[in-house]
Amino acid sequence: MRTIYFAILILLLGSSCSKSFLDKTPIDQKVEEDFYKTPDDAFQALVSAYSILDVSGYGNIWLSSEITSDDCFGGGGTADNGPRQWDQFQKYNDLNTDAWTKYYQGIYRANVFLQKVAGVDFGANTALRDRYIGEAYFLRAYFYFDLVRMFENIPLLEQPIEGADYYVPQANPDSVYALIASDLKQAVAKLTPSSVTYPNIAVTDYGRATKWAAEALLARTYLYYTGYYNKSDLVGAFSKQDAIAAVKDVVDNSGYGLVSDYASLWRSSAITAAVPFAGQNSKEGVFAIQYSSQGLGNQTQQNGNRVQVLIALRGTVPAPYYKGWGFCPVTPALWGLFEPGDTIRKKASIISVADESLPYTAASDQFQYTGYFWKKYTPMNQDNADGLGGSFQWDNFDNYMVIRFADVLLMGAELNLSTDLTTAQKYYDAVRDRAFTGDITHRKTLTSDANGLNLILNERRLELAFEGQRYWDLLRQGIPAAKQAIDNPTGDNFNVTFPAVTRGLFAIPETQISLSNGTLKQNNGW
Repeated sequence: MRTIYFAILILLLGSSCSKSFLDKTPIDQKVEEDFYKTPDDAFQALVSAYSILDVSGYGNIWLSSEITSDDCFGGGGTADNGPRQWDQFQKYNDLNTDAWTKYYQGIYRANVFLQKVAGVDFGANTALRDRYIGEAYFLRAYFYFDLVRMFENIPLLEQPIEGADYYVPQANPDSVYALIASDLKQAVAKLTPSSVTYPNIAVTDYGRATKWAAEALLARTYLYYTGYYNKSDLVGAFSKQDAIAAVKDVVDNSGYGLVSDYASLWRSSAITAAVPFAGQNSKEGVFAIQYSSQGLGNQTQQNGNRVQVLIALRGTVPAPYYKGWGFCPVTPALWGLFEPGDTIRKKASIISVADESLPYTAASDQFQYTGYFWKKYTPMNQDNADGLGGSFQWDNFDNYMVIRFADVLLMGAELNLSTDLTTAQKYYDAVRDRAFTGDITHRKTLTSDANGLNLILNERRLELAFEGQRYWDLLRQGIPAAKQAIDNPTGDNFNVTFPAVTRGLFAIPETQISLSNGTLKQNNGW
């Protein structure tokens, strides 16, 4: 008799450590033959797929892609393996195994749900069934999009593997993108009847996939695929006009929007700027992964934001910030890119030890110290995880905004650039006007050519710094452009040479290749 296990999320709501999302009584184990009978069973299974979003900091594409970009170095300790190998594109055995395992666990759980949901008795409540199905399609597409960007050559599993046939060959990436497009289109269709605008979302539903999130992810997928592969549409399934319409729907109808003060977006910048925190689920978070401090020091729990401890300042507690391991030191070049007048966004994004006169001396074993660290998502001394009865290692609790409304606006500006310059300018201006606190003298005029595109891409770099977008924005500009930006030929610990032969892909974990009995082949250059 097979047994299925569920890691049920218990998450917190609000600007402190008291969030609530899909709050269910945990189930340790239950036999499959007695499961998938009731809507509550279906909900438990859906939550188990959501729970994978929280798993692992070290295997988080958000972290590894920031390290490989031109905005951060690897950092960490001088004896740490992992961050420096990502940063300097060095081979290291099984470096990406956490990511590979995480995303295939999520895909497996979504596949099981989609396979079994037909047997659940929803009675007349077909709307609830469709909502659950739409969320599962969104999650599967989300997991596959991260996997295919990282590794490209991956097995494509549309249903749970049964029996002994575990040797699944790598699929053509077009097949993976076709499934992503199909899943997201189905998610939009299934979630449209249950869609409500942001002000009407129940607090207990924060973090769940919506029609708006699916449309935004479709636009992001379209831009990456068409840029990276130099294509005109998303595998024939989603056109530029479709992407423009999807963004327009989110902008015009979702109820999401820009918060008035950029510094209020993150707890760290709100505290240091002495402005009200907009909250863990503000109107700007079109899709946000929910985190919690409720693991209470239990390393086996996967509810905390484990990226936060990795990027925090190493060694001591330099109040108002809390401690961590010093990954991802920020490049001085990024600090210098912000224009005069863009100081709120600059200081809300980056900690400058010197400019903030922090009581901090770099740890003796800090690798690649620059004097600059992430401010976004840095854990704070106020309400730190240790003080809440947990552990700074496992229980940081700030939500991660995977898709932010400002990103939607900038995607819209890019998509409309060659066909509707007025709309592109409107979206672009909205982001810059907020950054410059309404001072329109800092506006720049877009043109429907490469110069206009460069303005938008530069704005994305500053607006979305440390939010997991920069590396992919570089790759979709072409490998030569990515190499030019990332190469840092200093000849010392900060030396970085982007290996164009890899085309920006990550190394497939060697243990997975071994377990595949030769079915999986390593990506070029690794």
